Amino acid sequence: MKNILVTGGAGFIGGNFIHYLLQNRSDCRVVCFDALTYAGNLETLGEVLDNPRLRFVHGDITDRGAVYRLFEEEGFDAVVNFAAESHVDRSIDTPEIFLKTNILGTQVLLDACNKFQTKRYHQVSTDEVYGDLPLDRPDLFFTEETPLHTSSPYSASKASADLLVMAYYRTYSTPVTISRCSNNYGPYHFPEKLIPLMILNALEDKPLPVYGDGKNVRDWLYVEDHCRAIELILEKGRVGEIYNVGGHNEKQNIEVVKTILKALGKGEELITFVRDRPGHDRRYAIDPAKIHRELGWLPRTSFDDGIQKTMDWYLKNRAWWEHIRSGDYQNYYEKQYGMRL
Repeated sequence: MKNILVTGGAGFIGGNFIHYLLQNRSDCRVVCFDALTYAGNLETLGEVLDNPRLRFVHGDITDRGAVYRLFEEEGFDAVVNFAAESHVDRSIDTPEIFLKTNILGTQVLLDACNKFQTKRYHQVSTDEVYGDLPLDRPDLFFTEETPLHTSSPYSASKASADLLVMAYYRTYSTPVTISRCSNNYGPYHFPEKLIPLMILNALEDKPLPVYGDGKNVRDWLYVEDHCRAIELILEKGRVGEIYNVGGHNEKQNIEVVKTILKALGKGEELITFVRDRPGHDRRYAIDPAKIHRELGWLPRTSFDDGIQKTMDWYLKNRAWWEHIRSGDYQNYYEKQYGMRL
């Protein structure tokens, strides 16, 4: 049985990846290592915490001692690093924590992989490392050869981590792969992000804040499709390679907001345009030809189907997001583990 470390596994994409592995891969055991910062929510794993193939460890990837102890105990076959500070607005306000977690934390994990001879290290990155594309050139897409051109402290920290990963491959022959994905959406998405924020505000008839003119374009990828892509890269991806993972679902932000309002039976008068954030990228668009050509991956979920499934999930799981909005989710670790420590 393969022993896989998933860092940041109590977050949005990491949590979905753990659910995906436990549901689809009976040959895998998973260790979730998460610092449970503001976006790490143990309730995301609530349904599987008692699964004998899952172990949860509370810890920070920048804590070299804790990371090394865990590697020594577990002898991992693979590491998938989702652990990252990931909100652009927060990175503008407090860049330092992004640099520490996203760069130095990645270094600690790479050092641990070398020390304990882990067979594969996979870095989960973002299309934001490429900067943006002009709105008037729909023929242009990000490829794996597109130069890095960052726009925010967040994307700069992720690009730095990517460069470090490839440097470890070149210098130490660390067996690495990187995936750069477009915007994910789906269950367990933290409520400060665009799609869940719009859904929840609309449900409560609150204003829906839209940056600038709302014409910024994003390529939306349903999170389960992303999980399948990472699984394929771990299984069949070539060491030392980067794979772009995109959804072929380009939408203007305002278009996404109006789709949500229509589906929930709410009026567009709830839309409130607000001052744009500094350095706001205009368009992201991924060309996933390489991962399709080499690994046979294509997204299976259309945006129409994915957004409906996402809205249905939030309607059925009010307790999850109400706990986040009230702050109660931060006490879940103590509730879950306090009697066990």
